[in-house]
Amino acid sequence: MNTQTHTVEKAEMKDLSRILEIYAYARNFMRETGNPDQWRNNFPPEALLAEDIKKGNLYVIKEDDAIHAVFFFVIGADPTYAKIEQGEWLSDTEYGTIHRVAGDGTLHGVLGMIVAFCSRKISHLRIDTHEDNKVMQRAICKNGFQKRGIIYIEDGSPRIAYERV
Repeated sequence: MNTQTHTVEKAEMKDLSRILEIYAYARNFMRETGNPDQWRNNFPPEALLAEDIKKGNLYVIKEDDAIHAVFFFVIGADPTYAKIEQGEWLSDTEYGTIHRVAGDGTLHGVLGMIVAFCSRKISHLRIDTHEDNKVMQRAICKNGFQKRGIIYIEDGSPRIAYERV
């Protein structure tokens, strides 16, 4: 696919079934690439995604009006980043957080598209991923993030935290 023709748009409720398909594809991809535990139990749940859409924090990447990727983005403090271990943040200034990045496997360079979009809104970005998600770790570093330490998500499980200032 030609990455020059993609658009990033806020997700709408009518997009929810396609978004759920993309997350199902991503969960399968993660299992196949050695990361079976990050999004187990059908995470993210439909109710959370619907709430993210209502709040305007869920985005889709489209090409030729077809949705190929989805992600969460919000500017402001993320409670999971309040405490970091085995490192420290580069900056305490306001930041944007990228979560729940997923694609359908047909559009390549998805994280780069997301980072470019989010960077136009705020230059200070944070992201995290599971220690078994080697594919995402490589993509995160390729897109200019620095590994900063370990944070813990709501269920208490650790994630590798990254920052780009």
